[in-house]
Amino acid sequence: MTRFVLIGAPLAIAVALVLNPGGDDAGLPTDSPKAAEASASGPVNPDPFAAADDEERAEMSKRVERAPAGLAAPRMREIAWELLASAEGSTLDWRTQYATIEDSGDGTGYAAGLVGFCSGTHDMLAFVEAFTKDHPDNPLAPYLPALRKVDGTGSHEGLDPGFTGAWKKAAEDPAFRTAQEEVRDKQYFEPAVRLAKLDGLGTLGQFIYFDTMVLQGPGHEADSFYGIRQAALAEADTVAEGGDESAYLDIFLDTARAVMKSKKNQQHDTSRIDTAQRVFLEDGNLDLEPPLTWKMYGETFRIPS
Repeated sequence: MTRFVLIGAPLAIAVALVLNPGGDDAGLPTDSPKAAEASASGPVNPDPFAAADDEERAEMSKRVERAPAGLAAPRMREIAWELLASAEGSTLDWRTQYATIEDSGDGTGYAAGLVGFCSGTHDMLAFVEAFTKDHPDNPLAPYLPALRKVDGTGSHEGLDPGFTGAWKKAAEDPAFRTAQEEVRDKQYFEPAVRLAKLDGLGTLGQFIYFDTMVLQGPGHEADSFYGIRQAALAEADTVAEGGDESAYLDIFLDTARAVMKSKKNQQHDTSRIDTAQRVFLEDGNLDLEPPLTWKMYGETFRIPS
């Protein structure tokens, strides 16, 4: 895992969201509906790296270091941010996404920022709480009581009419933008890329893991990233297990798509799989080498060579 030297708000957020990169719910506010759910189920860490002992983790780290850079290479990181932005914000300019906030009516409340922090799925609450520890006067701080009450729901109670404006105002602060990047990297990107490399996957597979983790969350439930991976493993071997990479990714995408379609609120258009990731896979572009052309929600995007 890449180690970051963090200052101020990013450090607080790293402590709050990254100490348990596998998606454990420890540390949730006691008055949050998600906290009661986590308490009932007990702590679970589904990330094999995080769950390993020190000796096993050291060996895993060596395997990751020996693997090609893949999505961790600077140019490929930029491509990853652009691909994600096309799905999250219908744009390739991911730097315009810090201030975005809307409710698409999918039952998860407001979605905002680089990775779509949602007011109804706890990640927005955790992010704002962590940021407020070092920036108590930020524009979102007054909305924390309301965020705690709506956590786990699609409600706007206590958030309207000022919350969207407060998010946009907060996004004018460079520290707030940096904090979003730190969460994207530490909570989603690094664990996903590391695990994909341990599974023997190339750059496309690494992006598929990353995008799935952002979309479904790094939880252990059947409809979260680690549950999807576990279901795929039941049907196909990873490259590290001697399997065929394309065949494994095909099964993984089938599983991820089925989860998207099974969501009770029908929240997700499956373009990010059907007309993007699946297209790259069928083209045999396991290295995700540009030029890339794909469609998202009917709109065509291109990344030149």
